[in-house]
Amino acid sequence: MRTGVYSYPATRRISYGTGFEDALARELETEPSRKVFVLASGTLERETDLVRRVEKVLGARFAGLHARIGAHTPRTDVVAAANAARAAGADLLLTLGGGSVTDASKMVAICLANDVTEAAHLDALRVKVGADGKQVRPTYKAPTVDSVTIPTTLSAGEFSAIAGCTDTVRHVKEVFAHPKAAPRTVILDPALTVHTPEWLWLSTGIRAVDHAVEDLCSSSAKPFSDGTSFHALRLLGKGLRAVKADPGNLEARLDCQLGCWMSIVGSSAGVEKGASHGIGHVLGGTAGVPHGYTSCVMLPHVLRFNAPVNAERQKLVSEALGRADVPAAEVLADLIAELGLPRTLREVNVQPNLLDRIAEESMHDRWIHTNPRKIEGPQVVRQLLDAAW
Repeated sequence: MRTGVYSYPATRRISYGTGFEDALARELETEPSRKVFVLASGTLERETDLVRRVEKVLGARFAGLHARIGAHTPRTDVVAAANAARAAGADLLLTLGGGSVTDASKMVAICLANDVTEAAHLDALRVKVGADGKQVRPTYKAPTVDSVTIPTTLSAGEFSAIAGCTDTVRHVKEVFAHPKAAPRTVILDPALTVHTPEWLWLSTGIRAVDHAVEDLCSSSAKPFSDGTSFHALRLLGKGLRAVKADPGNLEARLDCQLGCWMSIVGSSAGVEKGASHGIGHVLGGTAGVPHGYTSCVMLPHVLRFNAPVNAERQKLVSEALGRADVPAAEVLADLIAELGLPRTLREVNVQPNLLDRIAEESMHDRWIHTNPRKIEGPQVVRQLLDAAW
């Protein structure tokens, strides 16, 4: 008989389909704040009026802006933002941008609660994973400054209490986590996502697909997240194709956002992911591959590798994406190609001299050790990398 425990995440509200200005105004009425510190995408700050519109809604509550968060959330950028937020006396963080900015807000909240003022201070707070998969999760003070997140991509980090942050000295992406780091409110407005570059929107959409796929195929899958993951794939499959055909289709963009939300429920429930995520983290932090592209190049190969042990679960993926009689790896590869996204490591500029290091570093990612088919060592990861080359 199956047993398990499902825990709901700390997020209080998710607003969807309402203009972000109205949704933000309501949020500030519901839970007033005096000093709101904004973390925003540098591109949005430079090239659109969205940040100015946020500032207008905040009015006198606007306490400052930090629009210098690099890809994969570098430690140095996080600490600089935290120091600025501390100096501003922030009592609420507000984000506008993609996954790197979203993760930065969680990191800033952790830094504020734990007096982190230098990048090296984060060594004591990171989750450590040995090559054998054993984890050391340090305990530290819970964040006391909440965040409200307005995402512009589909990476889904806004629905999670986990943050990825890159050590710029060792060039390794690390995990930080605290239940209270999850945003209290997420605002999904499809209209503002038209500013997101097509490659970024579609590739982070495949990242959300990866969340749902690895949850459905997980050895620790749960009944509630099975339902949400299946529906996520249905929404994302049709939504991504529709946005590719017509970038101005706001209903399709909302389908993508709702699918993104559904895709991450398993993570919140403690469902363990697999090697696509594990290798993807290292491809990002060590090789500089954009977050969404890591899933584009690795997911089909991981599905093929895992098929001998979870073929029945993979059939759910094919069914959700409308091709029940086709192997899931082929269905995903075709979808990625249809969206015009890269499918090999060569296409995303991973240098061959990095492959052994990526394989070794991957063994220090927790999701490698929860892959449905056991990965015995870096030589197996290298085989997956070679298949994706």
